[in-house]
Amino acid sequence: VQLVESGGGLVQAGRSLRLSCTASERTFTTHAMAWFRQAEGEERLFLAAITWNSGTTRYADSVRGRFTISRETDKNTVYLQMNNLQPDDTAVYYCGSSRALGSTAEGYMYWGQGTQVTVSS
Repeated sequence: VQLVESGGGLVQAGRSLRLSCTASERTFTTHAMAWFRQAEGEERLFLAAITWNSGTTRYADSVRGRFTISRETDKNTVYLQMNNLQPDDTAVYYCGSSRALGSTAEGYMYWGQGTQVTVSS
């Protein structure tokens, strides 16, 4: 399974971005898709996850209400809409696939290459 992220970039604080992650295929190993981020020198942190079949979602408390995860099953694509971005949101954003709707990086089997998001003040 290959995952390809896109949509990152440089934005000013308070603006929005939408990230995309397209999967090469959907199997039992891609039951759930998630977004994580990793700032320089820090661990990879869970943001949000969604299941392909039912669209059930899960969010980290830190982004709930500000970030929204969604999917388009016919395009094998998952999105992360990020609103009111702040400098602390600066990181490399990764999508991952898993057999379950988990919130730990260890539970995700496949990862994309990451897309950089930089928020200026």
